[in-house]
Amino acid sequence: MKPGMVYLVGAGPGDPGLISEHARRALKNADCVVYDFLANAGFVDGLSCELIYVGKEGSAHTMKQEDINRLIVEKARAGKTVVRLKGGDPFVFGRGGEEAEELIAAGVPFRIIPGISSFYSAPAYAGIPLTHRDYADAFEVVTGHRRADAAAGEDINFPDFDDKKTFVFLMGMKNLGYIAETLIAEKRFPADLPAAVIMWGATARQRVAAAALADIASEAARQGLAAPAIIVIGRVVALREKLRWFDSLPLFGKRIVVTRTREQASVLSEKLAALGADVVEFPTIRIARRGDLSDLRAALADIGSYRWIVFTSQNAVSIFFDELAAAGMDARALAGARIAAIGPATANELRVRSINPDLVPAEYVAEAVIDAMKTVGVAGSRVLLPCATEARAALADGLRSLGATVERIHLYDTVVPDTIDPDALADVRDADMVTFASSSTVRNFFAIVKESRAQFACIGPITADALKELGHDPAVVAPVYTIDGLVDAISGHYEKY
Repeated sequence: MKPGMVYLVGAGPGDPGLISEHARRALKNADCVVYDFLANAGFVDGLSCELIYVGKEGSAHTMKQEDINRLIVEKARAGKTVVRLKGGDPFVFGRGGEEAEELIAAGVPFRIIPGISSFYSAPAYAGIPLTHRDYADAFEVVTGHRRADAAAGEDINFPDFDDKKTFVFLMGMKNLGYIAETLIAEKRFPADLPAAVIMWGATARQRVAAAALADIASEAARQGLAAPAIIVIGRVVALREKLRWFDSLPLFGKRIVVTRTREQASVLSEKLAALGADVVEFPTIRIARRGDLSDLRAALADIGSYRWIVFTSQNAVSIFFDELAAAGMDARALAGARIAAIGPATANELRVRSINPDLVPAEYVAEAVIDAMKTVGVAGSRVLLPCATEARAALADGLRSLGATVERIHLYDTVVPDTIDPDALADVRDADMVTFASSSTVRNFFAIVKESRAQFACIGPITADALKELGHDPAVVAPVYTIDGLVDAISGHYEKY
């Protein structure tokens, strides 16, 4: 069999925004992903290919390097496209060179996709530039531990002191005290030279300890820092307090749960992460398209008789237009109807399909649509309302009270996901805040999670009412009922403290 292709891919330091587009394409097209402990788990979430975890945490190895090499070769020889996903850059203390040699020996083709290395990105996220014209015109990167099969007497390759250099030690946390002592005693490093330890750099879990070189080991221990971490030594470390930016973000260090569907979670997740939050995606709803859509098909066959079509969600828009296309029609079929949308996200979903809605109420709730309809007049009009089975009756009832004939057609159900990630569930129970963007996410969340110490944030008053019905008070209710409004409200909540 013709062998497949192996991509040795750098995932970057942890921030999901720092992985390259080339790497994302490789992951999307992979048949098998072999990934490490330091590669952000979010990169493999949702992939349908074979996933194999081979992480190494300190001295605890899921799989020995020799076995990893053998595994990659075996999968490629089976004709698969394999992504070997590694934290940072595969050629910077990542054993990528060794794996490439094994692939050459086995006759397996490969490609290298570099990644952003932690040796400079983690300090950058801690506010420490490796070079600065006033402090350092060079840097040196050193491995902080010996290889397991090192010869007796072989030691870390300690650098000589240079006042105009920055020194970075990777994988040296276990030897931090020994490294500091040796640099001072044998390499003439000043005991008061600034030093820092950066744990989980470039992630929302980042923690930084800074002290004089002589005291850095005790300071890191006092703060409870552990691997994975890097060590930075040099005068540039003194710039941290002036330049720190990441751990000063308004949501830094807050673990915030996003309960939207997996397909819709990304927008909210990205906005929260951009403000420093440790985001846990925990979908509590799944959109289940109804098997019997004969009512919708009948309505489409008579679409010219409707004066208004009211869309309450992006999901309704998507399913409606899928069925419209299946019936051999397009947006032109709606020329005789006026279109209303609840909320900007629903309106944007329509615009993607070349429909500019005639009515988007100022407030994104059913009651606002009814108030707006009073001004345009719908008495005697036939109104089509495609929506979720669980949608509130308020909109249909309100339109009928204005004299409209309303046909409410159920397109989908919001159901509890088939599987729940146990690791995500553990993170949820330890979260600072849980976000809810709909009433169904509230109900399903508490069907899954019976107790939580977290505070709760709701996208608007209807969602907040659903939370209160279950005996919980929201800490945050967004005054603007959008994802941006929810993010702003959460940020404002934490800025008070």
